[in-house]
Amino acid sequence: MRTLNLGILAHVDAGKTSLTERLLHSAGVIDEIGRVDDGNTQTDSLALERQRGITIKSAVVSFAIDDVTVNLIDTPGHPDFIAEVERVLSVLDGAVLVVSAVEGVQAQTRVLMRTLRRLRIPTLIFVNKIDRSGAHDGRVLRSISEKLTPAVIPMGSAGGLGTREAHYAPYTAADTGFTSGLVDLLADHSDAFLAAYVDDETAVGYGQLRGELASQTRQALVHPVFLGSAVTGAGVDSLIAGIRELLPAAEGDADGPVSGTVFKVERGSAGEKIAYVRMFSGAVRTRDRLRFRGDDEGKVTAISVFDRGSAVRRASVGAGQIGKLWGLGAVRIGDAIGLSRTPARTAGPAPAPAPAPAPAPAPEGQHFAPPTLETVVVPCRPADKGALHLALTQLAEQDPLINLRQDDMRREVSVSLYGEVQKEVVQATLADDFGIDVTFRETTTICMERPIGTGTAVEIIDKDPNPFLATVGLRVDPAPAGSGVEFRLEVELGSMPFSLMKAVEDTVKETLYQGIYGWEVTDCTVTMTHSGYWPRQSHAHGTFDKSMSSTAGDFRNLTPLVLMSALQEAGTRVYEPVHRFHLEVPADTFGPVLPVLARLRAVPQAPAMRGPSYVVEGEIPAAGVHELEQQLPALTRGEGVLECAFDRYQPVTGTIPTRRRTDHDPLNRREYLLRVVRRVGGRREDA
Repeated sequence: MRTLNLGILAHVDAGKTSLTERLLHSAGVIDEIGRVDDGNTQTDSLALERQRGITIKSAVVSFAIDDVTVNLIDTPGHPDFIAEVERVLSVLDGAVLVVSAVEGVQAQTRVLMRTLRRLRIPTLIFVNKIDRSGAHDGRVLRSISEKLTPAVIPMGSAGGLGTREAHYAPYTAADTGFTSGLVDLLADHSDAFLAAYVDDETAVGYGQLRGELASQTRQALVHPVFLGSAVTGAGVDSLIAGIRELLPAAEGDADGPVSGTVFKVERGSAGEKIAYVRMFSGAVRTRDRLRFRGDDEGKVTAISVFDRGSAVRRASVGAGQIGKLWGLGAVRIGDAIGLSRTPARTAGPAPAPAPAPAPAPAPEGQHFAPPTLETVVVPCRPADKGALHLALTQLAEQDPLINLRQDDMRREVSVSLYGEVQKEVVQATLADDFGIDVTFRETTTICMERPIGTGTAVEIIDKDPNPFLATVGLRVDPAPAGSGVEFRLEVELGSMPFSLMKAVEDTVKETLYQGIYGWEVTDCTVTMTHSGYWPRQSHAHGTFDKSMSSTAGDFRNLTPLVLMSALQEAGTRVYEPVHRFHLEVPADTFGPVLPVLARLRAVPQAPAMRGPSYVVEGEIPAAGVHELEQQLPALTRGEGVLECAFDRYQPVTGTIPTRRRTDHDPLNRREYLLRVVRRVGGRREDA
């Protein structure tokens, strides 16, 4: 059977999980449809998900459509958990974007569709909840065309909107309006189709139209729209038929080199690490040794493959499939895996080493904005500090964007967050899964620093005030926004051992996590301009003497001093995250809301009347979003609706926010050197 790895994506409460339940029921996988409100759905397995009625972690279930096995991945809809969606995108063959027929296109819907289009993931759109009061198909379809993409075509019509009798009727060849619209849409994206149709429109039959529609949908050029209700089942059979006809099944070379991507990591009941892997080529078998992240490797001890609902134990997982692998203790989310060497299964000569695996298709950088909030996690019992760090480390395995930041001097741990809901989830998870009660300090906004000029610095070996046996020269240059950090060499690669070069590169990237104002430095190029070392030397009796031989530690300790000196000369500017907002409030409350927007440094556009309400869009610094959310109910009698989504970073005006630095601070040279001396013992304690 062929395999289709399908993602279900939507704004929160659009009905993703309910649609997943309906699809499983229609495919015969489950006998009874669970309800999110009742906490008995297949994919919301965490206790916290059942309590809150929201999806927090992505979940995989499987069902069959004729000869296609569909691995369906239900993703969170709340923007606080966008990192879960981030990781799923790299393994999808296609997606269904769910839009509510009542609320319509929302902020998160636009973010998701923009990303799906940029990554060219074939996508169907399902307008859900046509049975709900307030459902409106025409308004929602216009909104989809205006706010998401004009390359859409309704595949049928809905009737009885807003009632339990709401139904959906798919269009056929007899619907001339549909066929005419289909021709226009397809001709916009294919000159060959347009030429064939112009040459002889009677030669292009309905079957050819459907074939061209499938082809363009699989190329992510057009997006068919279905309507229905996950609760009543209206339109779901047509959606299933569309998934089978219009979305591409997984492609991969079953006999090729082993290549896959880890998109999720969880812990089993015994604390063991379980890796979810999408295979792109080859096959992984039990007892295979897999290589990932450079030289790390592990032995697969067990495999489960998703089949008709849940994961079942198998001897192998092949190209196009999703499997759960046990035994890879050091694996992390985002790792590309390949076969390290073929295990010996029969007696005989040792097999030759396997060729290097072809790399898995890499995600296109980060698809969504990074977290913009940070908070310090404080255990209620001081004795839990050690256990708290271990627990947060395990949570960071499952969500790398939690991004732990340890302050050893103050013995504090900071975590990065997308929002207050995520903070509540972290708190509940620590209490339920690890027995650790915590509180949080006030949430602060995460800014970033970018160099505004060029700076250079150099420290020469055995020359004051350099206390280390290393020569390091660095130049910092600004780079285009979004380019990240690049390390380059202006010295010959063979001018010193590679391990010392690597120590400099790794330390540069680590040091840039805290710039002049304490924020992470990005969008810069760091070039190594000088290098030098003392070769390994020994006394006459052959004992290694580190006082006369350079080590990687010398370069790791010196590099922060040189880099921060160069960065200070270059200068940095602090940037803060900015969100776009869409605000709808009763007309009589708009006056009191305006001063609050001004105080929070929001920049609103001209408001527009929509019935009895004012609608205003604009920009607001991320630092003000949470306060606006808190004040809005009181200002608008609970009737105000706010939607926000990250837009960009902008330079900070006025007072520059600083982040408290950790104890390992190369900006304070003397304090830094004293700490190095205390940590490793120095040659120059008077430094």
